[in-house]
This record gives sequence, structure tokens and C-alpha cells, in this order.
Amino acid sequence: METLSNLESFVRSAEASSFSAAARRLGLTAAAVSRNVAQLERNLGVQLFQRSTRGLTLTEAGERFLGTVSGGLDSIQSAIADISNTAGQPAGTLKLSAAPGFARDFLLPLMPEFNARFPSVVTDWYLENRQVDLVTEGFDAAIGGGIELRPGVIARELARIHIVAVATPAFLRGRKAPRQPSDLIDYEGVVMRSSVTGRLRQRTLRNKAGAEQVAEQRPCMSASDPDAIVQGVLMGMGIGLMAMPNVLRHLESGALVRVLPGWHADAGPISLYFTSQKLLPGKTRAFVDFVTEQFQAMQIAQRFLAT
Repeated sequence: METLSNLESFVRSAEASSFSAAARRLGLTAAAVSRNVAQLERNLGVQLFQRSTRGLTLTEAGERFLGTVSGGLDSIQSAIADISNTAGQPAGTLKLSAAPGFARDFLLPLMPEFNARFPSVVTDWYLENRQVDLVTEGFDAAIGGGIELRPGVIARELARIHIVAVATPAFLRGRKAPRQPSDLIDYEGVVMRSSVTGRLRQRTLRNKAGAEQVAEQRPCMSASDPDAIVQGVLMGMGIGLMAMPNVLRHLESGALVRVLPGWHADAGPISLYFTSQKLLPGKTRAFVDFVTEQFQAMQIAQRFLAT
């Protein structure tokens, strides 16, 4: 009979195509995971992986074996997680990823209550404006948009993200207000630049009637960091096209106002990403349920809508 550790090492290595990534997820060393898989191969008498400097590739036998055992392993670990959750409080360190500004405004303020409810859970935040790989980098959860749904990763949508045009009241004072997105070319713009392509981002805005227009801007400043763009707009440098989460508190305080209030762009969902729902340890399930509950109670999804 194969040990659970051998089977788990095989399944997680197959999901991540890497012994190192599987080791981070399992809390083992890469050498230990490799030994477990090698022992499984010896016991079965078949080679499950082709190993190379570029990573792991399942053999034909490995593909068949993965399809056979992964569901059973999920059921076993789900049972273990269920009994652990009912037997005691969630505990351990949660490795979490989010954008700095979003975490500052909407996630970190929730942590005192989370810590009060779950005192044995330590939240370890990695705050960067990038899309992480939950499996290979060993994250328990990530909050953001556009993260690839690799095998073993699921997403729970928290809200839709709308892009709106904003400026300070002082910048707009004495100027003729733009009436449609094409008018933005006549105003100084504080413009987002893609950190991946290096190109200035161009948005297509839509109104309630369904009409669409490209909002071309004349940049006086550009940056790849949304917090820098918000700061430039707050300093009165120009009009910015920004996601509602980045500017909501400034709109609510009156520091910024909407330009073209009848127009916006839909940038897709912001979601809570985590690995395989069946296998969630108590600490991760507690975090996912808590954040979802708090976002609903605070009506965050409604506040993020430009309408």
C-alpha cells in the first residue's frame, strides 16, 4: 500500500511540473518530494515523470495514474481538512498576495477583526503589483485580477472593476468640461503604462446607451504603478483613467471628482484565488469565507461600480 506522502508528492509535482514548487506547497524540501516520487515509481515499477532541466513532464503512464489517484487523494484530504476544522481552531501562517493600494484600502483594515476571530492564524502579506502563480510560488491565496486558473486553482469573484476618468476640482476649475471620451485628448493626462509591454494603456469607454469611444490621452506624466498615477492626479497634474478601487476613497472624500460621469470601462472581475476548494486547510477556508463575508457586508461590489 502506498503512503499518502508519496501519492501527495506525485500529485502536487504533476500539478506544478516541479518538485520545488510542490515542496513549497507541501512544506517539505525538494529533495524529500523527489525521493517520495522516486519511491512511488520503484514500488509501481513504472516511470511517472520525464525529468529535465526545464522541469517535469508526465509520461503516458504518469498521465493515466494521475487521473486515477487525484480524485481519491482529494477525497482523503477533504476528510482530513473537515475533521481538523471541527476538532480545533484554524492555525498556521497564511501566505497572501495583493496589490499594495488595494490591500491598504480594503484588506488590511479587515485584519484586526480576522485576528480576533482566528488568533492562531498569522497573515503573511506579499504586496506587489503583479500576478503571482499560487502553485509554484506557494501562496495560500491571492486577491487580484487576471490570474491564470491553472489546474488546482479556483477563483471566487468579489466585485467587478470599472475604470473611470477622474481629476481634482482645482484642475477642472475654469476649464470647459469634456463631453465625450474623445475630448480627453485636449487635456493633460496622467496615464498608466503597462509594466509588461511598456506601452501606454488606452481605454475604450462605454455609456449607458451602449455607445463606445476610445479615450485617447495626451500624457504629461506616465507610470506603471497605479498609486503613482493617483498621486499625480491628486497633485492636479491632469486627468487620469483609474480603477474604482484606486480612487474610491478620494471620490468619497471629494479630493477627486468624476470626469465624463456617464462613461466607464469594465476591466473585469477582482477575485479571491486559492487552491482546490476540496483541499482547503482550515486557515485558508477561514480567510476566504471571512473576506467574502466582509466584502458583502460592506457592499464593496456595489461601491466599485461606476454606475
